[in-house]
Amino acid sequence: MSSIELKQLSFGFDLQQERLFDQVDLVIDTSWKLGLIGRNGRGKTTLLNLLLGKYAYQGVIQSTKQFVYFPQTVVDPTQLTQYVIEELMTGEFWQVKRELTLLGITPDILWRPFSSLSGGEQTKVLLALLFSEETHFPLIDEPTNHLDKQARTQVASYLKQKKQGFLLVSHDREFVDEVVNHIVSIERHQLVLYQGNFSVYEQEKANRDAYEQAQNEKLKKEIHRLQETAAQKAQWAGNREKDKHNKRKGFINSEDKNGKGGIDKGSIGADAARTMKRAKAIVKRVESQAAQKATLLKEIEMVDQLIMHPKPTHHDTLIECTNLQLSYDGIPLFEPVSFSVKKGERLAIIGRNGSGKSSLLAAMLGIFTGEIAGEIKIAHGIQWSLIRQLYEDNQGSLEAFAEQEKIAYQDLLHNLRKLGVERETFLQSIETMSMGQRKRVEVARSLTQEAEIFIWDEPLNYLDVFNHSQIEEAILRTQPTMLLIEHDQRFIETIATNILDLDQARD
Repeated sequence: MSSIELKQLSFGFDLQQERLFDQVDLVIDTSWKLGLIGRNGRGKTTLLNLLLGKYAYQGVIQSTKQFVYFPQTVVDPTQLTQYVIEELMTGEFWQVKRELTLLGITPDILWRPFSSLSGGEQTKVLLALLFSEETHFPLIDEPTNHLDKQARTQVASYLKQKKQGFLLVSHDREFVDEVVNHIVSIERHQLVLYQGNFSVYEQEKANRDAYEQAQNEKLKKEIHRLQETAAQKAQWAGNREKDKHNKRKGFINSEDKNGKGGIDKGSIGADAARTMKRAKAIVKRVESQAAQKATLLKEIEMVDQLIMHPKPTHHDTLIECTNLQLSYDGIPLFEPVSFSVKKGERLAIIGRNGSGKSSLLAAMLGIFTGEIAGEIKIAHGIQWSLIRQLYEDNQGSLEAFAEQEKIAYQDLLHNLRKLGVERETFLQSIETMSMGQRKRVEVARSLTQEAEIFIWDEPLNYLDVFNHSQIEEAILRTQPTMLLIEHDQRFIETIATNILDLDQARD
């Protein structure tokens, strides 16, 4: 059996108080298709880098295969795709072409500049390179960020058919569910292995957390009872000390002028000392039992509720479009569509890349640069909140950003913390943050704003699966009015009340 083995693996960055991984032991069969799950900042990308040998660590990582990483770095994307492939490939060119065919890519793509390919096409080319050499073990980091629904289905089918194992990090739960047969979950500085796909992991993790929560409640009650017992015994010991003092005082007051009395002073002292010794021993023993019980308490990671601020509206219909068609240079993006967004509805716009989804949102916001036919009616004076695909203009400190956006600074920080952004990141300028952190700033801003309608363009990109659950829960709890674009099928099925499919409008 070909395997990857981690023995007593420990790692932490110098500035962190806690280790990301602490004495991890794990054995992986290289034929397994593994999904790597963990909250933002818990070490998913760090684990990939450890396997690639990029960081020094304590312990041992042994593998019978060489690790290769996706996405590979393309030094000059202006080159023809053929030349990009030749620079990056480790096997034969015919092997890469075989994988491209399996991914549904036609040969003409080779003679186009790599930079001119769509995000989905670039992803498929790099995946073909990754799997052209079967002696390696692929580490696949977020392959679905630029894939539409159709491309995700193609890539999922491709990965399912591979006999080769891999380790996959993806924010798309449906995608992970489709392609993996094992889950590695980062939990409490350890790696926990689950056999099955993401749905099996979710159920097993929920059952395990429920059991541990019940055990914690029993332990807390027992600890409380022991602490009360210790307090009672301590009080009893204190009372015996008072009795000892009072008896001595009584002895002195009862002495005659010659210093003689009817009470044995030595007897009082010895009896009180024995009583105190027994009482203190009981208190110490009970406190020790309570401390031992406390060490058995499990650290259960809870996902906090996000704060969302839908604003009540007196409008019944917030957006209404009739025979709407968008074009560039006279070429329509889709056939005319008619739809409305009423109070409390959540309309999801779906369709393949290039079908006109983001253009449709731009038309709603009055920033579409092409031609518009048909009618768009927006309720007068409504307040909306956006999540954009491009948010590079978010810059400066978080405090200045909150003031600029006219939102409560502390509410922004609370949502960021609940989304998994570490407190030390709050001191950074937004433009110096990672892409995942910057996306969370964009999401937290929208959640913190009061709005009659939320207009979100691919809100889940760069967010982990726990963030997905948080956002779903916040939407279902607060029932906002929404117009949104998202490729994550599970998210759409969970929160959308209506769907507009632009692929159908194009056909």
